Amino acid sequence: MADQEHESRLTVLLAFGANLGIAVAKVAAALITGSASLAAEAAHSIADTFNEVLLFVGLRRSGRPADRRHPLGYGLERYIWTLLVAVAIFGMGALFAFYQGAETLLGRRGGEVDPLVGYLVLGVSAVLEGISWRQAFRQVRADARAEGLPLAAFIRRTDEPASISVLLEDTAALTGLAVAFAGLSLRHLTGSAVWDGIGSLLIGVLLTAVALVLGRINLHLLVGRQADPRLVADVRRRLAAAPEVEWVADILTLTVGTDRVLVCARLDFRDGLTSAGVEHATVRMARELRAAHEEIDEVFLEAVPRDDPELRARVIGRYGDRFRDPPGGPPGGPPGGGDRPGPGRP
Repeated sequence: MADQEHESRLTVLLAFGANLGIAVAKVAAALITGSASLAAEAAHSIADTFNEVLLFVGLRRSGRPADRRHPLGYGLERYIWTLLVAVAIFGMGALFAFYQGAETLLGRRGGEVDPLVGYLVLGVSAVLEGISWRQAFRQVRADARAEGLPLAAFIRRTDEPASISVLLEDTAALTGLAVAFAGLSLRHLTGSAVWDGIGSLLIGVLLTAVALVLGRINLHLLVGRQADPRLVADVRRRLAAAPEVEWVADILTLTVGTDRVLVCARLDFRDGLTSAGVEHATVRMARELRAAHEEIDEVFLEAVPRDDPELRARVIGRYGDRFRDPPGGPPGGPPGGGDRPGPGRP
């Protein structure tokens, strides 16, 4: 976890340095050439530079330890700052690109001078963005391999959005540079500003797509997302295998930060256990779960009767016909059959 945190900060800082230099160069080139595509890319890089500051603030603030007012820590704050990144990409980058493109297509921008400066800036920008992209891709790929997931599945499931944000930003930046180069070249070759305006609009569409993807990732994390289904399945298996447990009635997991998971389970303990036996069993099982999964931060285990009607109604209401009764079924018969997945299972 500490290594991943260090790697995330390195990725963000490298992206900040690259984007700051690129933004300055693009602004100068846009003013010299009058290119709408370059102006859109300049706004894009300014937004990315601002975004790295937001990501770094999120990394710092979310790492604060738990306290009385925030007993589960500040891990969720990281997702708020990354959500602001998505808003900034759209508000500062995409909308400006749409504006520049519309202005150019409507003929409200002046003529272009020699685009040589634009070509040079785009080339240098591509090199710097490539360095930042390589660092972000290397981290995301390493994290995906550590989780045993394909890259696309890891991006959908990750609870560490900082490196994903940088990777998506840099991917959009490299694509945007190619679009800006095409728009600038076609304007230079044909003498028509339409191509430049179209390039700016395409950059706006690209940035909007990135903002939506980042917003969706962080929205799910902020609303409250279940832990990795593989972790949930293993927790269920370990609890069900405990000699004191008759049946795992319910499992709730919640991602409360990067590599931080809250586990709550309701267990039907075997008849004949004393209260002291239940207490010792819950402490041991919680310790075993934390030892098996480093990301499990807190474990709450509750003793419940399997045939409690209110509990059954809540579990069935949450999981529907995915609910599975214990062998033999509770009094009154099984609601959904004994061969279906149980609560909390993926």
